[in-house]
Amino acid sequence: MKNVKYGRLVSFRKDLAEIDSSELERLDFRDADKGSNIANTSKCDVWTEYHEMGAEGIKAVADYKVYTASSILDLLHFVAPKMMKRGDVHFSYGIADNLDDPKYNHYKYWSNPLETTLPDAPEMEIYSMYGVGIPTERAYVYKLTPPSECYIPFQIDTSAEGGSEDSCLKGGVFSADGDETVPVLSSGFMCAKGWRGKTRFNPSGIRTYVREYDHAPPANLLEGRGTQSGAHVDILGNFALIEDIIRVAAGATGEELGGDRVYSDIFKWSEKIDLKL
Repeated sequence: MKNVKYGRLVSFRKDLAEIDSSELERLDFRDADKGSNIANTSKCDVWTEYHEMGAEGIKAVADYKVYTASSILDLLHFVAPKMMKRGDVHFSYGIADNLDDPKYNHYKYWSNPLETTLPDAPEMEIYSMYGVGIPTERAYVYKLTPPSECYIPFQIDTSAEGGSEDSCLKGGVFSADGDETVPVLSSGFMCAKGWRGKTRFNPSGIRTYVREYDHAPPANLLEGRGTQSGAHVDILGNFALIEDIIRVAAGATGEELGGDRVYSDIFKWSEKIDLKL
C-alpha cells in the first residue's frame, strides 16, 4: 500500500491511516467528559472499564481519529484508568530527559531501555537476536460498534482491506516485518541505534550486535517447528541461533561471529527515529 503510516497505531477509519497529517482535524479526548455509563452492568457476565464510559467518552475517543505512540498511553489511561494505575506502579513508558535523575533508580524504570542506562562494563557485548521475514501486527483500523448490553464500543474493523493480494492491510490489521509477534523495529532498535556506540543510554560504549534470522518454514514434518524458523518462540529451535549462542557462551566475540547480520531495513528505519542520544 502507498502512504502507509505505521506510526499511527490506531486509526478510526482506513482513510485516516493514510492521509497527510495536515489534513487531520481532531478533537482532544483527554479532558472530555466520559458521560454516564450506558451498559447495563447488572446483566454482564464480565465487568470491564468500558462499562464506566458513557456515549460522550466513546465519541471523544473516536473523534481523536488517530493514535500514535505519544497518545496511545493517554488513550489507555482515559479508557481504563484503574488498570493503568496498577500498571504505572510497576512500569514506566516514557523517554528520560535526564538519566542522572535519582528517580530512575526505582525498579519500575528498569524494564524501559529509554529510561535507564547500561552498566559501566566496556568489555561487555550485547546481542539482539530475533527472527524476521514474517508479517507481524503493527497497527490497526478501528470502528465504533452499535450500543448493546455489555458491548465493547471499539473493535477492529475487519472489513478494512488493502485491495491487493500482497497488501500489508488485511482484516483491519497493518502488518510489518517481524517474527509474527514482535515487529523488527521493537526487536532491533536499541542495538541498532539506541545503544550503538557511546550514547547516553550506553555511557561506557558496550559493543552491540544485531543478529537476524530469516524465517524459513519447516520443509517436512520431521523438522517439527523448523530448524530455520524465525517465528517467535519457535526460533529457539533455529540451528543458526543455537550455534551463535553456543559460540558466544564459549567465548567468541561479536566480530568472530561475523558482526551484524541483517535481512531487514532495521538500520535504515532506526535512523529515521529522532531520539536524543
